[in-house]
Amino acid sequence: MRSVAFFALVFLLTVPFLVLGTVAGTQILPGLPLAALAAVCPVTAAVILEYRRGGGAGVGALLRRSFDFRRIRRRGWYVPVLLLYPAVLVASFVRLRLIGVEVPVPRIALVPALAMAAAFFVSALCEELGWSAYAVDALRERRGALGTALIVGVMWAVWHWPALLQAHRAMSWIAWWSVATVAARVIMVWLYDNTGRSVFAVTLFHAISNLGWQLFPVHGSYFDQPAVAVILAAVAVVIAVTWEAGRARPDGPAAGVRRP
Repeated sequence: MRSVAFFALVFLLTVPFLVLGTVAGTQILPGLPLAALAAVCPVTAAVILEYRRGGGAGVGALLRRSFDFRRIRRRGWYVPVLLLYPAVLVASFVRLRLIGVEVPVPRIALVPALAMAAAFFVSALCEELGWSAYAVDALRERRGALGTALIVGVMWAVWHWPALLQAHRAMSWIAWWSVATVAARVIMVWLYDNTGRSVFAVTLFHAISNLGWQLFPVHGSYFDQPAVAVILAAVAVVIAVTWEAGRARPDGPAAGVRRP
């Protein structure tokens, strides 16, 4: 199975980065350990497997999907791609204020924010060329959209666990983060389907989520992981129900949603 080979290879390629993170004990950004450089592993695994399957042509086809924004025929899909996760962060910020947490107003310096945005886009692209362009496509026909999203989401979350432990995250935090991560993958597969399977679209969503965490006051130290997890899970459930309703309808998927 292509997907099993991909997951195994991603985890194997990640080991040296985990060792490096353990030995160095430093962080790239607050809460972001050196092991985060393993973001290159999903695309590396996908390139290796595509080369074995289709040679240089297969690798070229994979990499050309990096900026496949022409697949996004309906420009309205940029709204959830760009704004859904920021809306979740705004909701969590408002919740913190309402329950009495004196969370400061975000102070965003333009140049550092742009630099982080560029770095997070590159790292997200390296991941999504693997998780979306390879793993999702490999599973899609046999598992359907929702099943694929859950499988990839779980593998994506587990892959991050060692790095989160290196960042000294509490087990409860990791648990809530895992819920949010699986829910986010459900949302991302939904976006992927409805944007013509655009890697560029899911890369934008992925990069914005990482950037939003870092820009949340103060360097993410006030980030309300449980609230974010609950909100993302609620959104994912609505999407899942819509998918199932679309499958059940005799005349095809619900309006605006592709058949999973």
